[in-house]
Amino acid sequence: MHELLVAQSHIQQLTTQLLKEQTEAQMIQTEKMVSLGKMVASVAHEIKNPAACISCNFEFLDSYYENLMAVLVAYEAEVTEESTKIKQLKEEEDFDFILEDLPKIIKSIGTASDRLTETLGSLHNFSHLDEAKPTLSDINECIDSTLIILHNRIKYSIEVIKNYGDLPLINCYSGQLSQVFMNIISNAIEALGDKMAEQKKASRAWQPQIKITTEILETADTEFVAIRIADNGPGIPLEIQEQIFDMFFTTKPVGKGTGLGLAISNQIVTKKHGGQLLLSSHPDTGTEFQIILPIFG
Repeated sequence: MHELLVAQSHIQQLTTQLLKEQTEAQMIQTEKMVSLGKMVASVAHEIKNPAACISCNFEFLDSYYENLMAVLVAYEAEVTEESTKIKQLKEEEDFDFILEDLPKIIKSIGTASDRLTETLGSLHNFSHLDEAKPTLSDINECIDSTLIILHNRIKYSIEVIKNYGDLPLINCYSGQLSQVFMNIISNAIEALGDKMAEQKKASRAWQPQIKITTEILETADTEFVAIRIADNGPGIPLEIQEQIFDMFFTTKPVGKGTGLGLAISNQIVTKKHGGQLLLSSHPDTGTEFQIILPIFG
């Protein structure tokens, strides 16, 4: 009897210690994300004014170019005979090539300016990790912002298919949901990368895909927003699927994963938003996470 009580005491101590470690790890991770959010917001703020200057002045640059070209065309129509000096200068400066290349350069500057503006908007959305209260947010926009941040990891090899429904604004912590989307999509990218390496070794043609679907789910009592993020990667083994949301559980090598991403994502969805985070995965077929959120949270 005494040994049984001692064993029970040890189990209680271990349980208490484990809960303490889980709480501390979650607090550290949360503090990291809040610090990251503040840093991202600060960097985005510093870049915002120069980016706005480039964006606004680009419109003038494009307009001035069009005006100069109109003057040049009118001038060449009026002055049919060019002097020897003008002809020589045109040849030295490769004038025909400049006329052909300059519009392309201006267009590329405009594209880069738009890209910079989009990225700054995405960083601004992602930086709302320390928001004190929920606000009305566009879920489709939150997902797009996450995809822009992850663009460099996706653009060369992974096809992203977006099937967005016509969603109302929902009351949520948009920065924290962006973290959830970031965790799930990042995991999908890594899983697809692993399968790509296997397919390449086997010399098999295969197109990695991430499919994102948003829609409204209606029940007798209320309406929900459903976000499904699916990949056609290797899938998650059946024997570990029940552990996938456990704190500290990871299938990644030591130093590559903390085992906190999906655990914290699950708490953000269930505890902070009163929703559900569901998993459906089949080996060699792929994995789908479904996030279900009440519209009026």
